[in-house]
Amino acid sequence: MRMRVVFMGTPDFAANILYELKEHHDIVAVYTRPDAVRGRGKSLEPSPVKKVALEAGIPVFEPRTLRDEDELARLRELAPDAICVAAYGKILPQEVLDIPRHGCLNVHASLLPKYRGAAPIERAILAGDREAGVCIMRMEAGLDTGDYCISRACEIADMNCARLTDELSDLGACALLSALYAIEDGSVFWTEQDESQATYAAKIEKGELNLDPCVSAEVNARRVRASSAAHPSRCSLAGKNVTVLSASPAQEECCGEMSIAPGTVVFRGKRLFLGCSQGALEIVSVKPDGKKEMNAVAFASGVQNIKSGTMVWERI
Repeated sequence: MRMRVVFMGTPDFAANILYELKEHHDIVAVYTRPDAVRGRGKSLEPSPVKKVALEAGIPVFEPRTLRDEDELARLRELAPDAICVAAYGKILPQEVLDIPRHGCLNVHASLLPKYRGAAPIERAILAGDREAGVCIMRMEAGLDTGDYCISRACEIADMNCARLTDELSDLGACALLSALYAIEDGSVFWTEQDESQATYAAKIEKGELNLDPCVSAEVNARRVRASSAAHPSRCSLAGKNVTVLSASPAQEECCGEMSIAPGTVVFRGKRLFLGCSQGALEIVSVKPDGKKEMNAVAFASGVQNIKSGTMVWERI
């Protein structure tokens, strides 16, 4: 049975979920964050959710606040059976939570109660977790504290933030559809979160993912995998400021008998290594400031005397 649904979300993670949801339910309105400068551009861009909604002919609203009486009245007039939320970027006040007859459901990208908060995907990668997941949570006044009815997990392996986000959005879309079906037919079962196991996934701060020779190669590699255009992994490499796009801990056999001191840059066998406090980090691709993305060989070819082993790298 098709429900009347109001969808609230902003980034690609949410857009993928909306794309699937609209095929199975009547999306009466979409709420998203206002147009903003996104990525590397300087002009205002609509959110990924807004693009999907406009292409599907769904009304889009971009309120600065949901506490305004006119906004609350509009939501009530929409008479949604459920409000579905995915990475909207705003906290819903109790007046909104009380509107839909089936409540407000949040597609949260973690295995609750772990990683409540703004950056669950990045925090899972940074922590070196074996798996990540999504939960369909019944929203309440607390921050990601509500009961959940469905969870889905996947192996993180060597996925970066973009790939893991795509994987979790696919899992989240399927989980949300299953949850709505169970709610409608009365078979839904809600699980209370174990507060003793709760952790908080704070937002990624500016510069937090920059590389540092004073930490291990594994930690630096996780920073690269957790990075994005909004939160890049940067360092000064042989005197050039770069964004590191792809890197991995070097296997011992790759470096042979060569010892790479922390803070040292070594180019050997057409491979680029950075010495860390423990082990070495192999750089696969970078984007030097003001230039295009390039692989390690192309970058090294533009650095004089890099084979001498006297080059250094450091945190920006």
